[in-house]
Amino acid sequence: METSSANERLTASLLYFLSFFTAIIGPAILWYIHRHSPYVHQHGLYYLNFSVSYFLYQAAAGFLYFIGIGIIINAVLTVLMVIFMVIGGIFAYQGKQFKIPLVIRFFS
Repeated sequence: METSSANERLTASLLYFLSFFTAIIGPAILWYIHRHSPYVHQHGLYYLNFSVSYFLYQAAAGFLYFIGIGIIINAVLTVLMVIFMVIGGIFAYQGKQFKIPLVIRFFS
């Protein structure tokens, strides 16, 4: 990954932290505004893959509510999402790439 400025690192970090308040809309708008930056673009794509992957995992957990384990799986996924968003935001601010487990690469 090429060298990134402090502004790019902050913007990439905000992609992760905005999701606590605006889900996918805030990060998508921020990503679109700063799409010219390769660093922000890379983190934006990764965040999008993360969001879609974990949405699908939670939808699958929703089907498991009928056999009683869906609530537990959904709770674990929610906690993991929060942890991974915080770690991803911190790593983006430090200029590093954090590989979140179980992320499916839909977009590249």
